[in-house]
Amino acid sequence: MLKIRIYLQDHLSSFRMILLSFMLMILAGAGLLCLPCASTGDAPVSFLDALFTSTSAACVTGLVVFDTATKWTIFGRTVILLLIQIGGLGVVTAGVAMLSLTGLQIGLLPRIAIQDALSAPQIGGILRFMRFLIVGTLCFEGTGALCMLPTFAAQYGLRKGLGYAVFHSVSAFCNAGFDLMGTRQPFSSLTSFSANTTVNVVIMLLIILGGLGFLTWNDLISCRFRFRKLRLQTKIILTATSLLILLPFLWFYLVEFKAFSGKERVLLSLFQSVTPRTAGFNTIDYGQMSEGSWLITILLMMIGGAPGSTAGGMKVTTMAVLFLSAGAFLRRKEHVNCFHRRIDPEVLHNAMTLLTVYLFLLLAGSVAMSTVEGLPILPSMFECASALGTVGLTTGITSGLSAASRILLISFMFFGRIGGMTLGYALASSVRTNSGRLPLEKVTVG
Repeated sequence: MLKIRIYLQDHLSSFRMILLSFMLMILAGAGLLCLPCASTGDAPVSFLDALFTSTSAACVTGLVVFDTATKWTIFGRTVILLLIQIGGLGVVTAGVAMLSLTGLQIGLLPRIAIQDALSAPQIGGILRFMRFLIVGTLCFEGTGALCMLPTFAAQYGLRKGLGYAVFHSVSAFCNAGFDLMGTRQPFSSLTSFSANTTVNVVIMLLIILGGLGFLTWNDLISCRFRFRKLRLQTKIILTATSLLILLPFLWFYLVEFKAFSGKERVLLSLFQSVTPRTAGFNTIDYGQMSEGSWLITILLMMIGGAPGSTAGGMKVTTMAVLFLSAGAFLRRKEHVNCFHRRIDPEVLHNAMTLLTVYLFLLLAGSVAMSTVEGLPILPSMFECASALGTVGLTTGITSGLSAASRILLISFMFFGRIGGMTLGYALASSVRTNSGRLPLEKVTVG
């Protein structure tokens, strides 16, 4: 019992380490972005605006109050890119990787912190998995940059085109959504490339690859891509991800983008079904889309990507478990089963907790923002969902929000990146191991 208690205490300490490391990185990034050399114009940006940008980059969100290309200098954009990269990998993971390069011995607590940060199933081999993650990230990002280089080099020249290719590749794989296209039109994202097959396909693949997570990729490689031998979590992630791309694609293609035709209609529909989970790029102005498409996008933003990935949100496994549980209940099944495996009831409890917390925050934040800003509830909900899911999509209201709404979005972005369970465990004062149980009594629901 004592060993179990010490192990749980170590996990609580690791959650606090994750929480503190993100806070310190965000504050350090805000401090750097406040420097005169980080921004254009006569005066440096305010601390609140720098904090908003730093939080958005570190939490790989993409919501911005300034256009990234026109407001920030090369130094400022480099700071933002580093925050995106470290935030995508995880601050603890990046820090331990730097320590391992020095040859120092990595203790138990940092290993547990990496395990918790990556949602790894076991602590054994965690450093080897960390190296796999970093090498894989650099390979994916490098390949993406090389694929987009000809397109950007043709428009901006080789040197600038290389910088654009690297920036957008890192931003896409880390599901950040920051872009440098504001030189054409402020806050335009990738709308000028809506019919460009190369940029669309590469960005979408990077978003999906980053959103699947390296736990999934490690399992796929270990099982040589044989679906039958994969872990249950990997099967759920792949199945749910495929459905969450296909179904919104059909909606956007058949309903939203009927005015377009041919290749552009397909690319627009596919891109808008991929990017809400949770990248933040867009190839069309979301402010011009229908409210039905806004609601679908809000749902996708709240779901997010896979556990242990660069994506945020409640995670696809959470929603999959909830749907499977509802199906089992309606069919009067005693257990929740999937792919000939039984799902632990504790997983369902965690999923219900996450859903409750995220829905409460979404509704409370939307009402608060709508009241403070005098905006309709749906655009406010879109903005809050984008922050909670660390997405970065917007209907165009971010730059005009008041200080109170920006602070609300900062807290939502931080919560969305850290995760509800991690934040709850980090704030827990102690490990409670009370073995006593109160009398059981039924309560009628439904």
